[in-house]
Amino acid sequence: MNFTAFMTFLLNTQRLVLRPLYPTDARSIFAYRSQPEVNRYQLWAIEYEDVRSLIASQQGLDPDIPGTWFQAGITLHESGELIGDLGLHFLEGDNRQVEFGVTLSPAWQGQGIATESISAVLEYLFSSLGKHRVYASADPRNLRSVALMERLGLRKEGCSLKSVWNRGEWTDDVTYAMLEDEWKTLSLKPDQTPS
Repeated sequence: MNFTAFMTFLLNTQRLVLRPLYPTDARSIFAYRSQPEVNRYQLWAIEYEDVRSLIASQQGLDPDIPGTWFQAGITLHESGELIGDLGLHFLEGDNRQVEFGVTLSPAWQGQGIATESISAVLEYLFSSLGKHRVYASADPRNLRSVALMERLGLRKEGCSLKSVWNRGEWTDDVTYAMLEDEWKTLSLKPDQTPS
């Protein structure tokens, strides 16, 4: 995988550039995040002003600041089109662990974009930032997210039953994680084309 990282967070893969969010991204993010099939399992009730506020809060924010979420745009390498976003939660008081989440426009789902994006982020977190553990949680009914975690080699750590209040109902929450040692073992394997 072709991978580069800079202090301002810029990751390049074969097809993608992951970069900080710009104010001009608000309409694109709102367009895909407001679609019911995208936000069904997300806790963030989407309004256009919420997107603008999120982007404003990110301006000048660098990754790896404890207690912050760093949100990056997922763009196509050739056109620069924003097709998704990716969040990194750098935990307060435990700087060796990071939570992540990814959201893609439906038009770009099922093409290996999430796999390619998260693979680059895992490389960045473990190799560049020296993190010990990276994890994500999802509603287990979100079969695409569960399949993504398993495809990336994350290990299912458990499922908390009816532990998240979302859109008027208690929902389950499944956690997947990977340790630095596990990433090193996986990264010794030859590069594979994202599926």
